[in-house]
Amino acid sequence: MGYDWGQTFIVCPFYLLMAVLFQRSARLVCLIAATTALAQSNSRVARPLPPSRSATSTDTQRALDLAKGGRCKEAIPLLKSVVETAAKKDERREPGFAGVRCGMLLNSSDAAMYFLQLLNHDFPSDPDVLYVAVHTFSDLSTRASLELARTAPNSYQAHQLNGEALEVQGKWDDAAKEYEAVLQQNPRLPGIHYRLGRVLVSKPGFGPEAAEKAQKEFEEELQIDPSNAGAEYVLGALARQKEAWGDAIGHFSRATKLDAGFADAFLGLGASLIAIKQFTEAIPALETAVRLQPDNPDAHYNLATAYSRVGRKDDAAQQFAIHRDMLAKSGGNTGQSNPSSPTPQ
Repeated sequence: MGYDWGQTFIVCPFYLLMAVLFQRSARLVCLIAATTALAQSNSRVARPLPPSRSATSTDTQRALDLAKGGRCKEAIPLLKSVVETAAKKDERREPGFAGVRCGMLLNSSDAAMYFLQLLNHDFPSDPDVLYVAVHTFSDLSTRASLELARTAPNSYQAHQLNGEALEVQGKWDDAAKEYEAVLQQNPRLPGIHYRLGRVLVSKPGFGPEAAEKAQKEFEEELQIDPSNAGAEYVLGALARQKEAWGDAIGHFSRATKLDAGFADAFLGLGASLIAIKQFTEAIPALETAVRLQPDNPDAHYNLATAYSRVGRKDDAAQQFAIHRDMLAKSGGNTGQSNPSSPTPQ
């Protein structure tokens, strides 16, 4: 599992209408769905079998003319034939774009996704393809959100979507109310206590009282979903802040077992082991953290410290040098994330 809460914003074309329906910022609602779908779209699609004949320029031009003329029902079968039989990938580019546009005009997500996946496969770093992908997924997420608002505005799914959007805006109290509404309808829905805990640790003025409440939320989450690596991680971070090293090590260790790509959990585990002078035991976790996050200066510094304490002077010097170089390039900012903010990879 993993949670990606970056700050990339995608503009949703119909966010004003959604804001009226949901009484929330729908632009941010669609951001969550659009960015998730965009990441998933990058998987490589299977190529069609070798064509029995290649598409001719006449075939291509007829398909494109139909698409440009708004005759998309007729165009889509021809466009599919063209992209499947084109001898060169460049010959699939313009028909691919036309297919995406027609799929969206016909409100056919299957058709739009078919052509978009072909474009992603053939032109994975093309700015035009990425631009169209962003808008396609944004429009698809908008339509799905509008349908949810129309058909089930009081459902727990609608409340959860509102809560996620409010979290991104930093409206913590409003987000918490939405998540509490979810629990009223579905008390054992995985992920909601986790989100409530995350709201508590994210609010300004986070202190001991909020930490205690957050801990209870994360523990409740693990009762419902023992596989939640993010909950284990934040419990480890909270324990580490209190210097409860045994609890911290236990939580971080479980987080790394649940999510082998969770770099921050490996770093937390290694740093906690260093705190109790278990330097040898810390090295494997910190080496993994460096491998997963080679640009994280804190990982290099902690690994250098562990190497130094076990007598591996050359290895320590190398890691300290990397750390110094990173600090020089960043102006002294280590880039360390909020220890209470889970960032599974």
